[in-house]
Amino acid sequence: MNDLPVDHFVKAQQFVQTTHRDVYPAIDPTQASLSQKGRVVIITGASQGIGARAFVPSFAAAGAKAIVLVARSADKLKDVAELVATSHPNVETLSVSTDIADPASVAALFDKVKEKYGHADVLVNNAGIFKAIAPIKDVDHVAWWEEMTLNIRGTFLMTQSFLKQLPSPETPARIVTLTTGAAYEVFPTFSAYGMSKLAVFELMTYVAVENPNVVAVALHPGMVDTEMMKDMFKKFALDTPELVGGVGVWLAAWDGLDRAFLSGRFVTSNWDVEDLVKRKEEILAGNLLKMDLNATLGAAQFGL
Repeated sequence: MNDLPVDHFVKAQQFVQTTHRDVYPAIDPTQASLSQKGRVVIITGASQGIGARAFVPSFAAAGAKAIVLVARSADKLKDVAELVATSHPNVETLSVSTDIADPASVAALFDKVKEKYGHADVLVNNAGIFKAIAPIKDVDHVAWWEEMTLNIRGTFLMTQSFLKQLPSPETPARIVTLTTGAAYEVFPTFSAYGMSKLAVFELMTYVAVENPNVVAVALHPGMVDTEMMKDMFKKFALDTPELVGGVGVWLAAWDGLDRAFLSGRFVTSNWDVEDLVKRKEEILAGNLLKMDLNATLGAAQFGL
């Protein structure tokens, strides 16, 4: 790792010609075209890291009607809510201490959302843990399963409850779910994190197929220096929170620009969104940015 350049992962995962490591005009959440006016946005993992530093400020800057702040720590959520009240006093916040891996806790959260707002329009599945780091033969099985449980079950429960609360099957909605490059590339000792993030990436694929009213995207945030960033990757962690938050707002926008072609697919924050739009037809025709088995299958290849 020490010999690799700081932009190694940006270039290794590059899909479009232009890449970014900071916010840029097309994803500036303050522009009118990306307005979240009148929308209710739920953000999990909102008490710290990318949730608190990227998604909450960006959706607030986009003028959301309300942001539902979700995490386990009530005290930390209070601090985030106070920052929003200071920086964007017209944006409501609802802080709900929630264990997203607990069905009863998630049900209580959505009861509060329904009581106050009827339903939410945007869900950002940001919460996750990255702790069970060891080879499979050595990793603590309890820690491994806890990571899988929170990252997969928690994302599933939040997504299912969000979908159930939509008023009708035609109600438009947006889901942005955090994934990672380790979802498709093997990093030894990262099995729990990589497999769990692959599972939630695939979850978005199912949501997209089953719910044409929902744009559901798996977003790799790039490399942002947060509490979850491991020392071996810190030199590469030059992506700003504003970049990730801006891409999240762009994916969840309601400006009439087609984003459905990205539904059920993998996107990286570093990729220029205007370049992505230019490749729309190619992405759809080739069914790109999805997981697949790297093999030619089918009896036809043998003339059968």
